[in-house]
Amino acid sequence: MELPMVWRQWLARHDRIRDALPAVPLIVIATAATAVGKNDWHEPRWDEVVWMALSCVPLAFRSRWPLGVAVFTLAGDLTLMAVASHIAPTPAASLVALYTLAVHGSRRTAWSVGVAAGVAITGVYAATQAESLVGGASLLRFDFVLAATALGRAVRSRRESLAAARERVEHAERMKEEEARRRVTQERVRIARDLHDVVAHHITLVNAQAGVAHHLMRANPDQAYEALAHIKDNSRAALDELRATVGLLRQPGDAPGSRAPIPRLADLDTLVDGCRASGLSVRVTRTGTPSPLTPATELTAYRIIQEALTNSHKHAAGSEAALVLDYGPHTLRVTVTDDGRPGPPKGAGTGHGLVGMRERATAIGGTVTAGPLPGRGFEVVAELPLSLAPTSVSNPS
Repeated sequence: MELPMVWRQWLARHDRIRDALPAVPLIVIATAATAVGKNDWHEPRWDEVVWMALSCVPLAFRSRWPLGVAVFTLAGDLTLMAVASHIAPTPAASLVALYTLAVHGSRRTAWSVGVAAGVAITGVYAATQAESLVGGASLLRFDFVLAATALGRAVRSRRESLAAARERVEHAERMKEEEARRRVTQERVRIARDLHDVVAHHITLVNAQAGVAHHLMRANPDQAYEALAHIKDNSRAALDELRATVGLLRQPGDAPGSRAPIPRLADLDTLVDGCRASGLSVRVTRTGTPSPLTPATELTAYRIIQEALTNSHKHAAGSEAALVLDYGPHTLRVTVTDDGRPGPPKGAGTGHGLVGMRERATAIGGTVTAGPLPGRGFEVVAELPLSLAPTSVSNPS
């Protein structure tokens, strides 16, 4: 299967050679035909073979100028039929040219030229061979011309049908991808809106009631106690609505592991041990003074490290990776590098991993940069805030 594909690709790049290929069997057949006698074989009539070869020369340009080549070869074949009437030659080059005209030209042009060529060939043959126009030998040549034209039109129709089917499939795939992206975008917007409504309403109430409770705790404990009760009710309502919103994201077939606790940086040892067991050497370094992190920052840092080490294992098999956690006054800097040691990749990447890392970091106010190192290797650097910056939330109307 590979050889024909390579051969077709090579011919597609050399159209002159591809167009001239039919001349080879025509010349071979002409040589054999002129060497056949009534009872034996004799030396081919080389003058007729040379004439056949010359009539095939225009075929090298048949796909570039199909109409001109058809007219030129037809004139040459009609001349050969008139001059060498004793051999009753078949206009083979003209048949190839008419087939090409039917493939590349319009239907009206193909059939007009085809019928005119059939009439001309039949008339010249009948005149030079003293045959009837409706005789079997004369009509046979007319049928050859019509068959060449019909075959060319059939091939053209099949190619157009395949091209139309391919275009429909590609269009359907594009529409399917666009529809999928549109639905994903709508779903993300809907979920973001629902989460915003839950957070904006209930957390604003909780914050206000907590301020009231703090203010009245000593002066009026009863009202403070009532405010705390409202905080409890509103926080429970917020949790119920958040649980319902997140439940929409769960699929009926989700594995039990999908409900596991959110991973944290304390779980890095397990992650690193798994990478080492799969063949990736990982060196972990911690600098600075570790500070408490928000759950969102811990989850983001863990996921970025997980994705970066996965990429190192996938695209730089057998390499060594270095993980550095640098705790600063306000940010956590995560750096994952590998030496890019060559090796068989574990699978093809989709390009979504880096996008996902950047989206996670941006969501909490951080940044991610990634790219190849000079020489070889790859580096991922994430700057994540130790605590999320407070944002103003307006009271719901």
